Amino acid sequence: MAENKNDVNAVNELAAATKKIKAEIAKVIVGQEKVIHEMMIALLSGGHVLLIGVPGLAKTLMISTLAQALDLKFNRIQFTPDLMPSDITGTEILEEDKTTGNRIFRFVSGPVFCNILLADEINRTPPKTQAALLQAMQEHEVSAGDRTFKLDMPFFVLSTQNPIEQEGTYPLPEAQLDRFMLNIFIDYPSEQEELEIVRYTTGARMPVVETVLDSAKIIELQNLVRRIPAADYIIQYAIDIVRNTRPETTKLDYVKRWVRWGAGPRAGQFLTLGAKTSAALDGRVTPGIDDIKGILLPVLRHRIITSFTADAEGITTDEIIKRLLDDIEPPKK
Repeated sequence: MAENKNDVNAVNELAAATKKIKAEIAKVIVGQEKVIHEMMIALLSGGHVLLIGVPGLAKTLMISTLAQALDLKFNRIQFTPDLMPSDITGTEILEEDKTTGNRIFRFVSGPVFCNILLADEINRTPPKTQAALLQAMQEHEVSAGDRTFKLDMPFFVLSTQNPIEQEGTYPLPEAQLDRFMLNIFIDYPSEQEELEIVRYTTGARMPVVETVLDSAKIIELQNLVRRIPAADYIIQYAIDIVRNTRPETTKLDYVKRWVRWGAGPRAGQFLTLGAKTSAALDGRVTPGIDDIKGILLPVLRHRIITSFTADAEGITTDEIIKRLLDDIEPPKK
C-alpha cells in the first residue's frame, strides 16, 4: 500500500509529541516508562486499560498526570460495596418550574462524563454496578430512562485492582474483562528509582505539567492509527497466536492441558491495532512482528482462563503466553 505523505508527516508528529508527553509525565512519575508507553498505546487505539498493582505505586497520580499532559477532563470513582450504578452514570431528578408549576425530569450527569475515568479498585463493587460501565466502555453512551446521552470523545477508562486483597471483592466477569484492551501489571520500582521517589516526594519540588495534546488532536491521531497499513503476515501472526490459545484449535499439548478457555476475536483485533499504534508512537508508518510481540502479554493475559490442572501446577497465563511466543513462528513475508 502506498504511503500517504500527510500520514507519514502525522506519524512523525505523533512520535515527537509522544516524547514530549513522556517527558512531562517524567516530571512527576519516576520510572514506569513501559507502563506509560502501554497506556499511550491503549489511548490512541481507543481502548481501555486494567491496571494491576499493589497500593502505593502511584497509579492514580500517573493517570491524572497523563490527563494533564493531554488536556483531558479527568474523574475518579472509588469503587465500594455500596456504590450504585447511578453513582457512575448519573440520575434523573424531578424539578418544578417555579413560573409554570410544571414538574419535569432533569438528568444530572455522573462522573463517567469525562475523557479519562479512573475506576479505582473496580472489583470492590458488586456486578450490577460494575456492569454500569459496560455500555459506556463499549458504546460510548449512557442510558437514563428513555433517553441516551453520548459521552465526550475521546473516552478512556482505566480500572485498577489490588492483587493482594481479595477478601470482600467481586471478580470481574470474563465478558467485562474482554472489554479492556490491555491488562497492565505495575511492578515495584528499582532501588535507584525508589531513592529518587523518596527524594522528590519528601522535598519542596513542585513540578508543572504542560499540555502537549488536546482532545481534538487525540481524536485525529486515533483516526490516523486506523489508517496505518498492516501487512497480511502481521495480521496472520496475530491470528495464529490467538487461535493457539484455544484448546479446540491448537495442536500444542500444553495449551490443551493448561487452558480451559482461550482468547476471543477481540484479541486479534487489539493485537493488530496495538501493533499499529506502537509503530506510530515510534515514528514508523507500518508495524512489524516485534510490535505484536511487545503487546502480547497485556492483550492476552486476561483473556486466557487456565484449567484446574494449570492452577494445581502453579502455571500462570503469563507463562503460557511466553511459551506460545517461543513456539509459534511468524509467517513468511
